[in-house]
Amino acid sequence: QLQVLETGGASVQAGESLTISCTMYEFTASKYCLAWFRQAPGQGREEIVDLDNNDDTWYRSSVKGRFTASREDVGGSLTLYLQMNAVKPEDTATYYCAVNVETYFCGATNMDYWGKGIQVTISE
Repeated sequence: QLQVLETGGASVQAGESLTISCTMYEFTASKYCLAWFRQAPGQGREEIVDLDNNDDTWYRSSVKGRFTASREDVGGSLTLYLQMNAVKPEDTATYYCAVNVETYFCGATNMDYWGKGIQVTISE
């Protein structure tokens, strides 16, 4: 069972920047897709960014140009980052990290492992 741990959730003001992280321990997959999802109160979970082991990346239009995803592989652990710039109140949500360890394809129904989620709150 792969352990997926998100960190960095916080409350910040609109216009500020925030980086959240997701570390997957003892990560051995050679073909994979990593993704960030978020769920705002009263809304469904939406995928906002994904990238695969070839660094092919997709961003939801609502975050494109403001958010940047990157990954780092160190000592057998893989960390997925999400740099969030110029945040807006509508970015307030619980953010989830997820991974598909068999293919390059993400999507909510394709993920093999999920983190428990962290809260990001953006105030005016």
